[in-house]
Amino acid sequence: MPRTYNQIFLDARKRLKEYGVEAYSLEARVILAHAAEKSMDVLMRDMHLYSATGVEERVEELMNRRLRGEPVAYITGEWEFYGIPLEITSGVLIPRADTEVLVDTVVNALRGRKMDARILDLCSGSGCIGCAIAKTLPATRVVLVDNSRKALELSKRNALKNDLLPRVSFMEADALAQPPMMLGSFDMLVCNPPYIPSADIIGLEVSVRDYEPRAALDGGDDGLDFYRSILSRWRNVVRVGGAMLFEVGIGQANDVAELMRAAGLADIGFVKDTLGIDRVVYGKI
Repeated sequence: MPRTYNQIFLDARKRLKEYGVEAYSLEARVILAHAAEKSMDVLMRDMHLYSATGVEERVEELMNRRLRGEPVAYITGEWEFYGIPLEITSGVLIPRADTEVLVDTVVNALRGRKMDARILDLCSGSGCIGCAIAKTLPATRVVLVDNSRKALELSKRNALKNDLLPRVSFMEADALAQPPMMLGSFDMLVCNPPYIPSADIIGLEVSVRDYEPRAALDGGDDGLDFYRSILSRWRNVVRVGGAMLFEVGIGQANDVAELMRAAGLADIGFVKDTLGIDRVVYGKI
């Protein structure tokens, strides 16, 4: 006899909690909704109903993948960032809540001041940062730049999903090389680059180390390779009076700030995340 959606949810939640998943309730709902092919709102409405044929089997299959360490975003192919829905594949980093601090900083800097800014999102991955900015500030124009063609194809789908074309555009380029000649100039460059020191990657949790793309994590020996390259090679794509904003890893804020000062940026500032960690460093050209 089939169980109700709520019974399946409670079982999945218990297993995820025992496995050590921090957001065990949320992930159990996400997995169940995906298996049942229901939106979250519809699932919550139907929790007391008996599940449809095949749902328990699909939940079991998805749970087995999760309990082997695969992130739920890759299992379902979906994620939410800054209130917008995104398609996510294993070729890109899964957007983190910490990165929403970078979007907040951009929005707070532009709202009521430069609403029609032209913004470069470098190392754009899924396009989460640029799409969130464009969705929140409808007069902005955003260029997403990544060295992965597959990531750019994904970000195009995410821009289309959120009705952001043609204000959001795309270009293939490497942050460790010189910018393309025809890129143009920008009011703001935002970037969440790879910043994990190479030797630290082996110590990351399984769901990150074994499933997320190393190229999106590895920042070189000290984790600062991308900051150095971007500040030396990409600084001139930002107009005088514009700004550069970076997400940084724990303990990196002061080092990145020193690199920004050495590159001639002024008015360097920091923004903390919800845990009080300096997560964003910004400066003006």
